Amino acid sequence: MSGYQTRQNAINAVTNYKPSIEPLNFAETSPAEIFGSNVFNDKVMKAMLPRDVYKSLMKTKLAGEKMDPSIAGPVAAAMREWAMAKGATHYTHVFYPLTGLTAEKHDGFLNPDGEGGAIAEFDGKLLIQGEPDASSFPSGGLRATFEARGYTAWDVTNPAYILENPNGTFLCIPTAFVSWKGHALDKKTPLLRANQALNKAGRRFLKLFGSDDGSMVVSNAGPEQEYFLLDRNFFFARPDLMVCGRTLFGAKPSKGQELDDHYFGAIPRRVLSFMMEVERELYKLGVPVKTRHNEVAPGQFEIAPVYEQSNLATDHNQMVMTILKSVAKKHGMACLLHEKPFAGINGSGKHLNYSISTPSQGSLYSPGNTPHKNMQFLAVTAATIRAVEKHAKLLRSVVATAGNDHRLGANEAPPAIISIFLGEELAEIFNQIELGDLKGCKSKGCLEMGVDSLPPLPLDSGDRNRTSPFAFTGNRFEFRAVGSNQSIAGAQVALNTIMAESLDFITDEILKLTGGKKAGLKEACQKVLQEIMKKHGHVIFNGDGYADAWQKEAAKRGLPNLKTTPEALPAMIEPEVVAVFEKYGVLSKDELHSRYEIYHEQYCQHITTESLLVVKVAKTIILPAAIRYQGELASVAASIKAAGIEPRTTLLQEVTDKLRDLQENIGTLEKIIAKEGFKSIEEEAKYKVSKVLPAMLAVREVADALEGIVADDLWPLPSYQEMLFIK
Repeated sequence: MSGYQTRQNAINAVTNYKPSIEPLNFAETSPAEIFGSNVFNDKVMKAMLPRDVYKSLMKTKLAGEKMDPSIAGPVAAAMREWAMAKGATHYTHVFYPLTGLTAEKHDGFLNPDGEGGAIAEFDGKLLIQGEPDASSFPSGGLRATFEARGYTAWDVTNPAYILENPNGTFLCIPTAFVSWKGHALDKKTPLLRANQALNKAGRRFLKLFGSDDGSMVVSNAGPEQEYFLLDRNFFFARPDLMVCGRTLFGAKPSKGQELDDHYFGAIPRRVLSFMMEVERELYKLGVPVKTRHNEVAPGQFEIAPVYEQSNLATDHNQMVMTILKSVAKKHGMACLLHEKPFAGINGSGKHLNYSISTPSQGSLYSPGNTPHKNMQFLAVTAATIRAVEKHAKLLRSVVATAGNDHRLGANEAPPAIISIFLGEELAEIFNQIELGDLKGCKSKGCLEMGVDSLPPLPLDSGDRNRTSPFAFTGNRFEFRAVGSNQSIAGAQVALNTIMAESLDFITDEILKLTGGKKAGLKEACQKVLQEIMKKHGHVIFNGDGYADAWQKEAAKRGLPNLKTTPEALPAMIEPEVVAVFEKYGVLSKDELHSRYEIYHEQYCQHITTESLLVVKVAKTIILPAAIRYQGELASVAASIKAAGIEPRTTLLQEVTDKLRDLQENIGTLEKIIAKEGFKSIEEEAKYKVSKVLPAMLAVREVADALEGIVADDLWPLPSYQEMLFIK
């Protein structure tokens, strides 16, 4: 079958698509009834556990007290009973290794009873600890490959849940994953450590302001998950999407996102059906998804939850990504989570809404009606300014991946320069603090619409800034640099750790000035904040982060601009970063170096895979199609000449020239990727970004130019126009 026929079959399959699944009956069971129905949540535990066991468990979960191991037995028994009543035959310890994916190993509840039957067994020991083979997970040199032992440890703070399959269900138990020596081999362990550090520093800080009521200080997260959808027929006709998650070839379509007609537009019926089923599955798992809409690029969409405690939000986001992909298959589509699936149009991010809160006070970033008088709020915000400026390179490094490099700084996402947007009102207040003259701020007022039938709208204190990587948005900060395919754990580990250090710094400095006395607290606080603004205030930028002028201005201010992953990753092992992570017991020097090695290796492997596929697709798919077209043109020219007419061969010459360029560029790329013998992983990564990526782009540029001139009935790959607009 010709490439074009494959393409045409895909188009026919899409346009003639009929759902193969029965529509959901929402009238039969309301979303409120199914919400959390597959979760071993507080309500279930309260009903099934002995009172003393339940109280002990809640003390660990809500107050951060050490877990009493004796409760594991009763919890395991109740968990098994609940799961088996829902049809579960197996359980798994779910963990999140440094691949960034979800990992699980299933074990059955049933064991032979010696009499030809079976009994269900699941005790406290099996609940608390599992032992998957750790040898094939990335460790970055923390252990030798032949050392296989690794442990999963029950995460008491997040609930177990049931996952459904057409042929049954199984119990999922959230766990941390560590090596035999106790090194963190996952995303969850350092997040739990960072949460603990933030709680300790936060309560000490609140005590200074008389606000510590004994409740935990926690970080909250709300990740806005962006993604693309396209029909699976197109997906399987594109080797680059199947293997790499992004298109390595593809000419720009006549229409992209220029008309802004996709953003918040009416959701296509097929896509809306998919979204509704995704939401229903997530409701069962207790994931509080709230928002759905079309995004800016054609074929791009977003799902966003209500904000939750950071550890739970991280697990839930992993569930969201898994459910998006699995439900898309049921609807005949593929869900793309790569940060830049299509060149020339917006990529996908995962805006991480971040806040710090207590149960009694809510978000510590809530300014109130008179933020200039809210000294605690100003101090927390100043701690954030200090933390972000002091550790800007670290924050850039935790979002550094091969995929995200294509997105950051591409006039669709924040630049690689880490800065803070405060808005007009807050920026003025902190400017006054820096000058030592805190006066006040303007009132918010209302926005009059000029139409009598429309109500006046409460006016926010400042506009939003979509170009800022770290923007204040009312009662939280939005870290917009996280990639759509990333776990949000890494960003939160960094934020919680540097915030713990910054809150401790402010607490220490104020105590030095006041001697621990209440008198003079306001004056001492203002003095400390003034010094912070003088030293770190240059990280605040309320302007256009996309403008070229900002690149120059940022350089004058001394703000780092780390545009690629090889430039960004070294920040993870700088002495100052190692010191702060070790001080708060979040990551040891060895653990940081292991992540540094792993992320370099992953970066190199991604580009190696892409470069090899560029060569294969160019040589076996694109080149033959162009040669066929060249042959057709040559045959027509010969026929015309045989008829006594001098043919015009401009198009033939253009195709011939580009074929020559394509073959030369393929040969150059093959020579470049054949290089071996790098002295270090850093040297290899720099080679990939400076040599391999430009050579890949050179092949693509010629191939994309050929797509624009080769006859459409000969072109083998589904085009951008087809993939983005045919739903």
